[in-house]
Amino acid sequence: MTRTPPTTVKPVRLWRWRQNPLRRHSDVVEAWIVLVTWICALVGGSLAGAAAARSTDEAFAAREAQVHTVSAVLTDEAPANPPAGTGDDDGRVWAAVRWTGADGTVHSDRAKVVPGAPVGTRITVWTDSSGRVVAAPVTGASATLQAALTGALVAPSVSAAVWTAGWGIRTRLIRRRMAEWDQEWEQVGPEWGNLNGGR
Repeated sequence: MTRTPPTTVKPVRLWRWRQNPLRRHSDVVEAWIVLVTWICALVGGSLAGAAAARSTDEAFAAREAQVHTVSAVLTDEAPANPPAGTGDDDGRVWAAVRWTGADGTVHSDRAKVVPGAPVGTRITVWTDSSGRVVAAPVTGASATLQAALTGALVAPSVSAAVWTAGWGIRTRLIRRRMAEWDQEWEQVGPEWGNLNGGR
């Protein structure tokens, strides 16, 4: 009785087309496209998300540097209740206020205050360089959270765009390869039929 020699199984390499005798140039290109697409989607998405978060954080910091607080006084009594249908959900109302700038100029504008606040009530408002009342800048934990959320939304969006582009290129390659196979079969098919018919 003869013993069958043991068979050696070659390990599957990371590069599947590396030593395959059936590989074509288009197979190698397709494999590279898949690899590059994965790398670009992961790295590009992460970098884009980080850049978006940093940009948002810098925009908040720049906005904070452009505005400052001033102490203003109400010149009219604030309405007791917010007007219906205004869409404001913070419970405050608009009222006329007045303050004196650092250069001694008196400014007046409208600001959001507590409903029913009497004339003469002192409040703190945010103003810009031209002396207009503006919304308070986003700072602290709110700024950090919004920057992080912006990055978290941008990262998968960029990754999806890169993946879609890679998928489109790969699809075109597959269609081209199928067309090449059809052309080759048109040449080989009749001969194959003759070989089978001659048996």
